Amino acid sequence: MLFVAILIVLTAFFVISEFAIVKVRRTRIEYLAGEGNKRAKAVLKVLNNLDGYLSACQLGITVTALGIGWLGEPAFAEIIHPLIVQFDLSEGLVHTISVAIAFGVITFLHVVLGELAPKTIAIQKAEAVTLMTAPPLIFFNWIMFPFIWLLNGSANLLAGLVGFKPASESDEALSEEELRMTMFNSHKSGEINDSEIKYVNRIFDFDDRVAKEIMVPRKEIVCLFTEDSFEENINLMKEEKFTRYPIAADDKDEIIGMVNIKGIFNDDHTSERTIDKYIHPIIHVIETTPIKTLLTKMQKEQCHMAIVVDEFGGTAGLITFEDILEEIVGEIRDEFDSDEVPAVQKIDDKTYLLEGKMLIPDVNELLSTNISDEELDTLGGWVLSKDNEPQQGTLITEGDYHFQVTEVEGHQVKYVQVKELENNEKNDLSTATLQ
Repeated sequence: MLFVAILIVLTAFFVISEFAIVKVRRTRIEYLAGEGNKRAKAVLKVLNNLDGYLSACQLGITVTALGIGWLGEPAFAEIIHPLIVQFDLSEGLVHTISVAIAFGVITFLHVVLGELAPKTIAIQKAEAVTLMTAPPLIFFNWIMFPFIWLLNGSANLLAGLVGFKPASESDEALSEEELRMTMFNSHKSGEINDSEIKYVNRIFDFDDRVAKEIMVPRKEIVCLFTEDSFEENINLMKEEKFTRYPIAADDKDEIIGMVNIKGIFNDDHTSERTIDKYIHPIIHVIETTPIKTLLTKMQKEQCHMAIVVDEFGGTAGLITFEDILEEIVGEIRDEFDSDEVPAVQKIDDKTYLLEGKMLIPDVNELLSTNISDEELDTLGGWVLSKDNEPQQGTLITEGDYHFQVTEVEGHQVKYVQVKELENNEKNDLSTATLQ
């Protein structure tokens, strides 16, 4: 019986080792190894030859399971036999019943104590288990290497015939969606906070953005002109309170550079000044330029402003370094932005005030709607596609929402109030649609 107990313990060891090394996070082990944890370095050795060590676990499980069956069944049958004899049955029937009960008992002990319980522990405590079991597993692999090499080589050969690679060569890289799901689960369990997951999601979205989506549109660009006097340009700077301004020759389609007000205010003023003296180069990019590419270009050329041009070469908009940074960290406001209205204002649980420049994908994400038109980028553009002469108060119903224009400047939709329909309104709308 002692040998049977030892074999069950050994089975449990190999089972718990196998599940733990498959479940453990490699990145966490690499971190611990980098901190100097010797056991973590042993685990890394196991993970770097995962195929071989899984074979070692399987060999251990198989050998111990055979030993349990070989020794355990006769041992338990011998214990049970005297109890069954008391029922005055034939010797053959007594033997059969004894063997059957012994088989059931040894199977129960093997499955529960040797397989299921260790598996549960390994899955829940993978890191602690691998740190504990890696050194003895390495020792077992060293002793049994010839057998493991033969068995593993045979298995890899068969797997290779049907197109599978060894476990140690498998691709461990995660897709973007898998990373998002991992981050979501970590946030759900409290490992990361709201701010951290927002930053990560913004990073993923950042990679898909292009210049056209985040630019300040041409109509809203505050521009200096070389044909205006120096005093007129200074007055405009004082009124608008920006740090940098694009400067154009005749109109906004001919932007030739940018002006930084620091250069003007730090000048010694010893001579008559003209705005031309303070012009610096500016970057020009097309509308479809990825903002990650633009960010790299800005860093390389040490320029904090870029002009976005359309397919005809005209000015479509303007992007600053701050605009790009806000795509990652969210809105940045300084002491001069007190009159700036946020892109999204929540009025109540069913009502929002949205900026017309808000991107349609962001509107869909906020409202769980499906306003989709590949030719349009912004909420204001979508409103214009529904009514090409929008006025203050123009109302559009789409899905479960009323979209009401609250501010228009020329033909530009500045703000739209979005309100969810009441249940009776939804029912009336559904009835009208069916009719």
